[in-house]
Amino acid sequence: MSTTKSGKRASAPRKASSLKTGDLSPGEYLKRILNAKVYDVAHESELTPAKSLSERLGNQVLLKREDQQAVFSFKLRGAYNKMAHLSASQLKKGVICASAGNHAQGVALGAKTLGSKAVIVMPITTPELKVNAVKALGAEVVLHGESYSEAHDFAMELEKKKGLTFVHPFDDPDVIAGQGTIGMEILRQCPGRLDAIFVAIGGGGLISGVANYFKAVRPDVRVIGVQMNDSNAMMQSIEAGQRVNLSDVGLFSDGTAVKLVGQETFRVSRNLVDEFMTVDTDEVCAAIKDIFIDTRSIVEPAGALAVAAIKKYCALHKIKGHTLAAILCGANMNFDRLRFVAERAEVGENREALFAVTIPEERGSFKEFCHLLGSLPAFGSSASARQVTEFNYRMNDSAVAHVFVGLTTTKALESQKIARHLNQHGFKSLDLTHDDLAKEHIRHMVGGASAQAQDERLLRFIFPERPGALMKFLSTMQPNWNISLFHYRNQGADYGRILVGLQVPKTDDKPFKTFLKVLGYPYIEETQNPVYQLFLKK
Repeated sequence: MSTTKSGKRASAPRKASSLKTGDLSPGEYLKRILNAKVYDVAHESELTPAKSLSERLGNQVLLKREDQQAVFSFKLRGAYNKMAHLSASQLKKGVICASAGNHAQGVALGAKTLGSKAVIVMPITTPELKVNAVKALGAEVVLHGESYSEAHDFAMELEKKKGLTFVHPFDDPDVIAGQGTIGMEILRQCPGRLDAIFVAIGGGGLISGVANYFKAVRPDVRVIGVQMNDSNAMMQSIEAGQRVNLSDVGLFSDGTAVKLVGQETFRVSRNLVDEFMTVDTDEVCAAIKDIFIDTRSIVEPAGALAVAAIKKYCALHKIKGHTLAAILCGANMNFDRLRFVAERAEVGENREALFAVTIPEERGSFKEFCHLLGSLPAFGSSASARQVTEFNYRMNDSAVAHVFVGLTTTKALESQKIARHLNQHGFKSLDLTHDDLAKEHIRHMVGGASAQAQDERLLRFIFPERPGALMKFLSTMQPNWNISLFHYRNQGADYGRILVGLQVPKTDDKPFKTFLKVLGYPYIEETQNPVYQLFLKK
């Protein structure tokens, strides 16, 4: 039986329609996997313990390092196995596929190894980095269409027109068998206790291969499929008893963003996969960080789905002492996405809570609010460990001020308790910890020009990242000066970069210079900076 995303047991699904080749049993797939031809291009990847994560979870977590393959993904296994089973005449004519990611590189490498021509149809929106990576492997790249679907349809036209052989990314028995060699390696590398293996699902090729091998050799091991909560075509299909074509999918985990799973992969998954889970963006970002801590490697979002699910599974079932394996299926991460991942990882690990807080626009209220933050109850955590991770404020109203603030946390639901505590002490608070609009956009947009900010001076400071640094700043400044702007975000360094707007009368120029000297924090005054004059100065 399968577990749906709602946690309910799915009813026994009816038998799916067969492929033309007939329904292959796990035993028949086992033979194909044992005879798969993958090691001309792939190597037996390591199965390494995630020491830090294992200690934290109280379970042995093993990482199957498919991110270390030649194309940084498992995809070359299935693609090559498919091509290695083609006839000499088929190879001579060449192969074709549609892909904007890892499958394209797998097909290109396989064709190069076999001395065959490869045509890769990619959407015109494909990043140049991926296009160049495929070209570097000797493949011909054809850019067509705005989406994968349009590229796929054009590839099918070229297949017929040029007599090429289409290499499907997942819905092919030879591709499935090639991916199944990963399961074979895991059981060879871990012959002892293994309670469950977690596998990311896009179209379903990887989990179909792994499930067939495990259920033929070690049926006691639970096979658990993992999907993004906004790209769960397989789960919805299992629940419906037939393949469901999603109208839209989330693109954060682009490696698993599939609208329609395969016919054969659906059949295999509904019969052999024990359970299905979904994870969200924050949980995946946290898992990318966990993997980095243990391996010093950065995987792509799809590559971290299995680890995110293991963490969720351990918390849900409260298990200890189990051995759990996760396949790190890819590491083709765009460097530009790392900032987003770092931002969201803290929330995904329950290490950061975000709030919108309304405070009176009067002198001393900011200091009072900061004092309250410093004296928050532990709520089951270490109170001394809690820190302000972000603080955004811009004067805009003569009566009240709205601030965007982040705080470190250690447990789920802690943000709700903090919000209640702030409300009880007169600071109206809104918990934004799970608000995507706030996390993706609003946090970067707090501010603007303010007619209220007269006699404003703008300074960039470097604060030491230690308790009391902000209170020293607030206590040193004169009480008749007012903070009109404040922006801070913890970047994990031993110092913090802070932008502060202070309303200082021109007659206080000498006391202001004395304040800066006594404070002793490095600073640069930006009052005349043209960017400030354009966007923040009224």
